[in-house]
Amino acid sequence: MEFSPHATIYQKIWYFTFRIFCGFVFFYLIAPIFVIIPLSFNAGEFFTYTAEMLSLKSEGFSLKHYEKAMTDEWLVPLSNSFKIAVPATVLSVMLGTLASIGLTQSDVPAKGVIMAIFVSPMIVPLVVSGYGMTLFYVPVANWFNANLGIDETTLRYLRVIFAHTVLGTPFVIVTVMATLSGFDRNLSKAAANLGAGPVKTFFSIQMPLILPGMVSGGLFAFITSFDEVVVVLFLGTAETQTLPWQMFNGLREQISLTILSVATMLVAFSIFMLITIELLRRRSQRMRGITES
Repeated sequence: MEFSPHATIYQKIWYFTFRIFCGFVFFYLIAPIFVIIPLSFNAGEFFTYTAEMLSLKSEGFSLKHYEKAMTDEWLVPLSNSFKIAVPATVLSVMLGTLASIGLTQSDVPAKGVIMAIFVSPMIVPLVVSGYGMTLFYVPVANWFNANLGIDETTLRYLRVIFAHTVLGTPFVIVTVMATLSGFDRNLSKAAANLGAGPVKTFFSIQMPLILPGMVSGGLFAFITSFDEVVVVLFLGTAETQTLPWQMFNGLREQISLTILSVATMLVAFSIFMLITIELLRRRSQRMRGITES
């Protein structure tokens, strides 16, 4: 590293001190996550690094816990997680996109108050949200069952899906509004002058430009729903048990390294999702003509 000839000794010390500090912060945040990865390959049955693992002997490592993760005990909750997360994500994207377009209009009164209400699920503790959603969705589901004859199992899934929609919509609103901040309103005006209606203008002009923001928000909403456990504990039943709920029960009832195997796969899945979000963010910036320095 070559410094400017005018750099003082204090600037040089700060240069290295700052990077060492950032390295420690990065290690502090990442180490608790990645420490479980080698432990998930433990040939033993306890949450400890064995002597064989520390000496890198092959007999200290095994895939048996990953094989256990492929049984119905874990695959059924995984299926439930997707059954809940996918429709919740679709609803979140639809509602969040419509709300974002409305909030970016110049003639919306009390825009700040409305925005604060929309993003409040990101701030309110999940225990409070879960209890409130229980008081609202359970009586509503019971009314639909008693008066419209809707199947109870379907209603159990629907109330969790709607609850996760509430939690995921704010992420869509934030990302889509950030994308719309660089949208050229003259394009919509030009489309209107050429005779295009609002719906055609949205799908032909706005949606292609804000699509990266919609997908990014949808990914955040999907991760939020897929990893959520508190609200599911309030609203769910044994039929709607999700993967995080199964992991939570496993920690309370039967300590098993299979939990770490599932956690490792979730970490890999989350990394893939975050990489996808970053690629979409860069694509959105390129489409808006923004270059990173």
